[in-house]
Amino acid sequence: MAGLEENGPEPTTSCADPQGDPFLHTRFVIPARPATFLRRERLVRHLDQALRTPLTMVSGAAGAGKTLLAADWAARGDRPVAWLTNDATAQGCGMFWAYFLQALSASGVHLPAEVGSPADASRVDQTLLTRLAAGLGDRDRPVIVVLDEYDRVTAPEIAEQLEFVLHHAGRGMRLILVTRTEPLLPLHRYRAVGDMTEIRAAELAFTPEEAAALLERHGLRVPVSAARALVERTRGWAAGLRLCALAAQESPDPETYLKEFEVDRTTVADFLLAEVLKRQSPEAQDLLLRVSVLDRFGPELANALTGRTDAESVLAGLHRENAFVEYLGHARYRLHPLFGEILHAHLRMRSPGLEPELHRRAAAWLRDSGSLAETLGHGAAAGDWEFTAGALVDDLAIGQLFTGLRSDHLAELFSGMGPEATSPATDLVRAARELARSDLDHGLAHLRHAEQSLAAEERTPAGDGSPGLAAARLSCALLEALAARLTGSPARAETAAETAAELQQEVPAQLLDAHPELAALLSTHLGSTRLWAGRFEDASDALSTAVACSGGASTALPREESLGHLALIDYLNGWPGKAERKALAATSETERFSLREESGSGIELLVLAAVAVDRNELDRAQALLDAAADSHHGMRDPVMRAGRALATARLLLARGETHAALEAAEPAVAADVVSPWSKAHTALVTSAAHLAEGRPQTAVELLQEVPGDQPACVVGAARAQLAAGRPFEALDLLDRVRSEGRAGPEGRAGPALTVRASLVRAQAADHAGDSATARRLVAHALHEARRERLRRPFLEAGPWIRPLLGTVPLRGLSEGWLTPGPPPCAAPRTRQGDQPPPPVVEELSGREHDVLERLAQMMSTEEIAADLYVSVNTVKTHLKSVYRKLSVNRRHDAVHRARELRLL
Repeated sequence: MAGLEENGPEPTTSCADPQGDPFLHTRFVIPARPATFLRRERLVRHLDQALRTPLTMVSGAAGAGKTLLAADWAARGDRPVAWLTNDATAQGCGMFWAYFLQALSASGVHLPAEVGSPADASRVDQTLLTRLAAGLGDRDRPVIVVLDEYDRVTAPEIAEQLEFVLHHAGRGMRLILVTRTEPLLPLHRYRAVGDMTEIRAAELAFTPEEAAALLERHGLRVPVSAARALVERTRGWAAGLRLCALAAQESPDPETYLKEFEVDRTTVADFLLAEVLKRQSPEAQDLLLRVSVLDRFGPELANALTGRTDAESVLAGLHRENAFVEYLGHARYRLHPLFGEILHAHLRMRSPGLEPELHRRAAAWLRDSGSLAETLGHGAAAGDWEFTAGALVDDLAIGQLFTGLRSDHLAELFSGMGPEATSPATDLVRAARELARSDLDHGLAHLRHAEQSLAAEERTPAGDGSPGLAAARLSCALLEALAARLTGSPARAETAAETAAELQQEVPAQLLDAHPELAALLSTHLGSTRLWAGRFEDASDALSTAVACSGGASTALPREESLGHLALIDYLNGWPGKAERKALAATSETERFSLREESGSGIELLVLAAVAVDRNELDRAQALLDAAADSHHGMRDPVMRAGRALATARLLLARGETHAALEAAEPAVAADVVSPWSKAHTALVTSAAHLAEGRPQTAVELLQEVPGDQPACVVGAARAQLAAGRPFEALDLLDRVRSEGRAGPEGRAGPALTVRASLVRAQAADHAGDSATARRLVAHALHEARRERLRRPFLEAGPWIRPLLGTVPLRGLSEGWLTPGPPPCAAPRTRQGDQPPPPVVEELSGREHDVLERLAQMMSTEEIAADLYVSVNTVKTHLKSVYRKLSVNRRHDAVHRARELRLL
């Protein structure tokens, strides 16, 4: 059989279609590209693969840029392309093939007479298709055929016939289908052997850089960041970007318009409503409008909103048709963001008052399916606050109001709840919100009201043994423990903890497993109140339980607070190094989950500030106090208030601001019981201030009023007695805290106490003329203090110690951390009687020294972070501080300078 010729006799195809009407030549014309069209070379390169595979499919939603991409590629002029735009009104097999053959002819591919042309619009002879396939197969150069809007071809027999011709034409034809839906062709066979090129919606989507270039073609110069925001909202949808650009051209502030345009009032809405929504069946339109209130959904949830049972097939069809319904896997869908906005606005206009009911139905279905976050969102949108608060409490999720993860979101969600909402659950939510802000009066009022209502429910037959009632009562116990913490009431906290332990036996185990934050919060609140009462061992037990809680991000905040409280216990017991390590671990707990710094109470920052004062790093201490003050978290319990007063007063005292220190040492802490350690350390700072101003007797009397065995106060009293000229009384007091360290009922005294005790003994020996004993005691103090870098005790000791520090035996113990080391050129040492240089004002912190040591080992920032179990950002912060303190700008210089100062 003769082949098809590009240069041969005149075509024998008719100039009329099978119905006798003239061919519509516009269907054979490659569409023109607008002046603002942007050629995207990545897509052109991909489409070039159409020359190597028999079948190419360009599929995407309406306005995705499919046709313009194919038209731009086809019109490049270096090869003939037969173009056919399909028409939904001409679906007969004969009509399709008549137009197909005419498209070949119009592109310059002339057909010999024996191929023929269909005479019947509804059918075509198989022999014609055979002759066509054979003729195409004989060609040396393949014919490229583009079938645009192929989704309009719905007849299965046409798909079968087209596949027959494509298969048997072999290398003679390259078929490109431009379609919104997947064609009824055996695509799996072509995919399996690599005979198919595909360009889908995800690839057609504009990138931010392409969007910026497209906007520039419309005369709009916007940064890529602004284009990126527009791409996120439109998902890179070509038509949406072009329509937004056209509308923005009319705006006096195009960039603002592109950020804030109301999609339901633009030509984008007109396009989507006309091209997508109105092309669907009434059932599909109703489903689309109703699911517009959802972020993501499955068929069952969609059925709950429509009241029908056909959502599965409708959604699958809409996705298959690229009708702006995206499939997420696992039978889950979502609407394209712009389409969803438009449908939502259209729903409100078309069916006023339906939206709250749809949210209510969604909330009820989601509550049964176990999706709490979505349940709460839809319940709040429906304005059904009793239902929404009940869902939160029944799920035992009230602790999420305090964890820093969803606290702000939940607070905002329930901000719309008015006083008309009355139920035990709504009262519990109100109590939690107020207590989270430390508003005790309102919080306790709501909590008492909830408890009364729950007690009444418990007396009813329906309430007895109800899991929901047990969850509500357990929520009450959590809030009671928090209220006890805020009021400094250990007895109330113990009662709440006991009640909670009993109620946990009545709550389903899966609820407790799903909310580990509840147990962590309970232990943290209990530990804080025990700490306030001075029961350090009991407090450590509860706090350590909270630290050991699993749950990842959900328990990060109570773990941080518990570590901060444990750090405070170590500091109060005189172990600044241990305190610092726990405080730094506390900051990393929330840092590794990217929780906001102000989420926690910030107690660990106060501990770090107090440690910095002991090391005479006064600038660092001030920075830490400022950071703690910047926290806007509402958790201001007595421990936090007393801790801030202690750190602030000690810093002021170190700076010589005695009057300010006296004012700061008296915190306005309202609590049900007096804290022994808070009272003791207030007296200690006050006594030290009077001592600094030359009133040793007043200092002695203040510390004599402190009840109990408080080792720090005993050492402070001994120092005051010595200043008052009573060395024997001072030594008698120190016998109660021996320098090898007995702290009393709470454990062994740490170096912060033993160093000060040794220095008081050394001063007494020096005044008595026993220089050997004085040097021995100072040496002991230096050994103890060097590990912790404790400088304040030596600065507070007075002038008597300076000659001793200059002696040969002691100089080596103090150089490099308390006093400067020798200069690098090995200048001659001072004579034994000379006074040494003054102690270093600000040295590296413990963690900064750890970072410096690893810097000297040539470790990278990432390696240091991994070795110290901190974040990279934390290491960078320490490095900046190291550089500042050593007056260098680079890592190598820091190591060199540290070696000069004998810090390494």
